[in-house]
Amino acid sequence: MSVQALYTAATGMEALETKLDVIANNLANVSTVGFKKDRANFEDLFYRHEVIPGTEQQAPETGVGISVGLGTRVSSVQSDLGQGSGQVTNNKYDMMIQGQGYFRVTDANNNFFYTRAGNFTRNAQGSLVMASGNQGRILDPNIQIAEGSTGLTINEDGSVFALAPGDVAPQQIGQILLTTFANPAGLMKMGDNLYQVTEASGQGQENNPGQQGTGVIRQNMLENSNVEPVRELIDLIQTQRNFELNSQAVQTGDQMMQLISNLRR
Repeated sequence: MSVQALYTAATGMEALETKLDVIANNLANVSTVGFKKDRANFEDLFYRHEVIPGTEQQAPETGVGISVGLGTRVSSVQSDLGQGSGQVTNNKYDMMIQGQGYFRVTDANNNFFYTRAGNFTRNAQGSLVMASGNQGRILDPNIQIAEGSTGLTINEDGSVFALAPGDVAPQQIGQILLTTFANPAGLMKMGDNLYQVTEASGQGQENNPGQQGTGVIRQNMLENSNVEPVRELIDLIQTQRNFELNSQAVQTGDQMMQLISNLRR
């Protein structure tokens, strides 16, 4: 029995180690624009049924049985897609999505990715791109801003206006679309503030901001990470204590085995 306790407690320590990794990643990204915190979910493993409920023993039938669990495991790591707080930046290229939806961007190979990070900038060709140290992924549909344009305005509905050199009034130069998913929690995190479509997420639906349940765009603002450091620290302490309890179970099982092995002496 003590041998089983060792393996059962080991599953708890392994699962809690994964939870600790998740918490550490959340805390590391507390200042990452558009980051969505994760949560580790657990489920119990198989049970050893010594007496099945309802089995006829000596009359009457047993109302409950005897089942011993064999531990736990991480069932999933789930993202919390709650809205992050807004931060005013006064940068004309910055955008925050208030509500549902993702910006769609493309890389050099024309692969589509999705992001909540609205810290865009203008590249040498005049296109809006993600402000990434790795590579500037272009916002799709492409927004082309002519050299020397002033008065860039991005409305809630995604329409983009600018005053080009020689014009007497601002002209619409593009339309930003937002993509929504039936199951956004099924998107795969790729790093660099990017998500990729999976079978679990379903194919995205593009709409103008503010239509069909899609959120609206706020210019000159960014969406902060939705990580709450205080809650993460509380979870960190709780995880540490639970890990210690499982390690105590391992030590107790080892002591029982040592006691049994010394009975012959």
